[in-house]
Amino acid sequence: MRDDQGELTPSVTAGHQTHGQEATAAAGSTRPQVRLMVVDDHPVWRDGVRADLERDGTATVVAEAADGREAVAAALRHRPDVVLMDIRMPEMDGLEATRRILAAARGGDGPRIIMLTTFDLDQYVYAALSAGASGFLLKDVSPEHLVAAVRLVRCGDALLAPSITRRLVERFAPRAAGAGGADLAALTPRELEVLGLVARGLSNAELAATLTLSEATVKTHVARILAKLQLRDRVQAVVLAYETGLVSPGG
Repeated sequence: MRDDQGELTPSVTAGHQTHGQEATAAAGSTRPQVRLMVVDDHPVWRDGVRADLERDGTATVVAEAADGREAVAAALRHRPDVVLMDIRMPEMDGLEATRRILAAARGGDGPRIIMLTTFDLDQYVYAALSAGASGFLLKDVSPEHLVAAVRLVRCGDALLAPSITRRLVERFAPRAAGAGGADLAALTPRELEVLGLVARGLSNAELAATLTLSEATVKTHVARILAKLQLRDRVQAVVLAYETGLVSPGG
């Protein structure tokens, strides 16, 4: 799996560890453990995720939930760093739960939410990204990629490469050219240019080459764009670029 900076190279601990060994490994690691919540109506799947992530030492599962209503209550109570959220569940689906969890977050300091779906390009995925999710995974993801995804979003990066997000937006986003254009008024001409290229799937290295800038300068531009538009990550930046008409599907 690729992030915006390059290839992910997650390391998963091989073999079985006792709880004592896991605690020792976590205590000796300089990487803080991620406080994780797992939301899925299948307990066997939740158990598998807990085993994969706790064995690796990446995360501690602080809460589980079997539906969206339970997830909202548990998120407020346990305040996880990252939530693995199934989309299709009884009582309340993952999309509505995501909206409520992030709406309740104080000062935008809510958890990073990774949506889980059985089908590639699920019809709910675009809406989930618009609601504030940091990305999505297919439910048959390998343990290695699951570990890498949790680490990635915890660091504040988007889980999806911009090119994948663009594919989602082009398929599901309504044409909204010109809508909400005032949202972009705070950006400089250079920042608008950068945002447009980000929305077309360019990585930081490709942006630097295209604009004849250093990667450090590109990262600064991207950070300023996110701050000015009050966006959580590049995923939301891509969605906004399409919704405001800065770029158009197929354009």
